[in-house]
Amino acid sequence: MRAAVLHETGHAELEVHDDVEAVGFGPGKVRVRVRAAGLCHSDLSAMNGTLRQPAPFVPGHEGAGEVLDVGDGVSGVRPGDRVLISWLPACGGCAPCGRGQTQLCLTGFRNARTPNFRRPGGPVFGFTGTGTFAEEVVVDAASAVPIPDDVPFDLAALIGCGVTTGLGAVLNTARVQAGSSVAVIGCGGVGLSVVQGARLSGAARIVAVDPVAFRRESALRFGATEAVDPDELVDATQRITGGEGFDYVFEVVGRSDTARTAYDTTRRGGTLCVVGAGAPDDFLRLSMFELFFHEKRILPSMYGGGDAVRSYRRTVELWRAGLVDLDGLITHRVPLAHINEALEQMRTGSALRTSIEF
Repeated sequence: MRAAVLHETGHAELEVHDDVEAVGFGPGKVRVRVRAAGLCHSDLSAMNGTLRQPAPFVPGHEGAGEVLDVGDGVSGVRPGDRVLISWLPACGGCAPCGRGQTQLCLTGFRNARTPNFRRPGGPVFGFTGTGTFAEEVVVDAASAVPIPDDVPFDLAALIGCGVTTGLGAVLNTARVQAGSSVAVIGCGGVGLSVVQGARLSGAARIVAVDPVAFRRESALRFGATEAVDPDELVDATQRITGGEGFDYVFEVVGRSDTARTAYDTTRRGGTLCVVGAGAPDDFLRLSMFELFFHEKRILPSMYGGGDAVRSYRRTVELWRAGLVDLDGLITHRVPLAHINEALEQMRTGSALRTSIEF
């Protein structure tokens, strides 16, 4: 089959090969024919080494398709079922799962260390144990989540990561209150899902912050009341909040400098929600005095901060009701052969989400 492979971490382009095989099928596993995959910034972060992923590997962790086969012991899906790919499957038996914090289950990260593809040159990993930039994947049964027939594959792929992460950060983690003020730093696909979540929560002022004009314009369509360049954030904070700061600030970039800006933009007693996934050696510096004196809550949000499967279902219902715009997030569609065009679109900010179509 065909799959896009990164042969060495740090390379900017992928190579599409037609001699790749999905491996690892057996008890507890599901084979899925991928019909659509979304390109998420985390894929770029894995390619450049910000997020640690063994190479060579097939990027992609947003995907949806049809079940081809199921291994022994799999009862949740059967051949022919439509599923989305969950990049962080919950084992159901560990301590976090027992507490209902399935987003903290480590099963998915262990999968990332086991090759699930092969080509003549040797084994190939799948990003986060999935690797959806391939025509077929073999995943844990918990990663193959059934989707209703009325949900298109491209939209289901987005629900599998970006939308769930953004909406969940607002609805599960920060729990934004109606009438509050919100700033969102970083307005790609995840950031715009945060904007939509803030609108759903009844936030009175939603300020989108991004250096790319196209993304700022898009944020206004998705519910932001104002959109500013990062250089304009200080003035906007003064004008909108009287310099006090916003009730909630969401950092959706994954860098210590933007996290510091987000902290400084949060009012005393307010909430900073960290959504972006950053490098393990990028440290945020805060003094013990300011942590104590300003009493700002710092809330990291991992994969939407709640049970992913419940979040998927909620998103589908919100989409059906016309309360969440999924279609508008997809600005470009490309075949797998043009995957490097999609990467360039994300790097330049000319795309919100690009759908890879099979």
